[in-house]
Amino acid sequence: MKINIGFILLITALAIQSCYTEREKSDAYGNFEATELIISSEMPGKIIRLDIEEGMQLKSGQDVGLVDTILIRKQKNVINATIKSVDSKIQSQTPEIEVLHEQKSYLLSEKKRIKNLLEGNAATQKQLDDLESQIAVLDKKISATKIKYNELNKGVLSQKSPLFEQLKQLEEQINKSKLINPVDGQILSVYKRTGEVTGAGMPVYKIADMSTLNLKAYITGAQLPHIKLNQKVEVLIDEDEKTNRKLEGEVIWISSKAEFTPKTIQTKEERVSQVYAIKVKVKNDGSLKIGMPGEVRFGK
Repeated sequence: MKINIGFILLITALAIQSCYTEREKSDAYGNFEATELIISSEMPGKIIRLDIEEGMQLKSGQDVGLVDTILIRKQKNVINATIKSVDSKIQSQTPEIEVLHEQKSYLLSEKKRIKNLLEGNAATQKQLDDLESQIAVLDKKISATKIKYNELNKGVLSQKSPLFEQLKQLEEQINKSKLINPVDGQILSVYKRTGEVTGAGMPVYKIADMSTLNLKAYITGAQLPHIKLNQKVEVLIDEDEKTNRKLEGEVIWISSKAEFTPKTIQTKEERVSQVYAIKVKVKNDGSLKIGMPGEVRFGK
């Protein structure tokens, strides 16, 4: 069979042109990234519990680990014992005050009796005045006794205030010894294990919210005036070797400064051109991964 070479070349050229046209439909190219957080311990010490593994999904507020707090708790016990010792030095005013109140109660009873006698001319006004004077003296004694004991105990009680402050600080340190996960997300890396010693501020694990990823792509200065925040765009990822998969995205950030195109983007000529970075938020159905390439189509 005779083969028409020209026809084959034409079909091949059309196929190549079709592929090239399909590729050129995308307006921007980039890679997916997530907001990553490095979680550290606030307290130094030996990690006695760490319930995490790479790939694990965590919730915000979830307790994932604990740094050894034995020494802190021992300090707390010492301070509590000191507070009890201070309390034992406080002098009670109750016995002396009770005696004075009993005396006053007796005088009040006598006053009532003298009043009744005075109405029947069986007592004198002087007797009533003397009782009232004695009662007034007792009231002053009761007041003075309270003041005396308050002054005596004031110095003792003043010793407790700094102890309570120390307790608050130790409680805060105990709370900071707990590793509480701050955000919903997936663990990307684990840097420490149970039994290892960590320092304050040393990384323990890295986490990222994988429910949505951002495609960081690059546009030219000519495209910049036509892009705006919250704009809905079409995002393409590789479905297989020949086809793409379409996802919905939203422009959430546009760089205010131009930069040179990253080396991983497009041709050598494009890599030396200045472009503007943008970020497109895309809901992740599980198929998106950090570092995966993606394309953006802005539409008409």
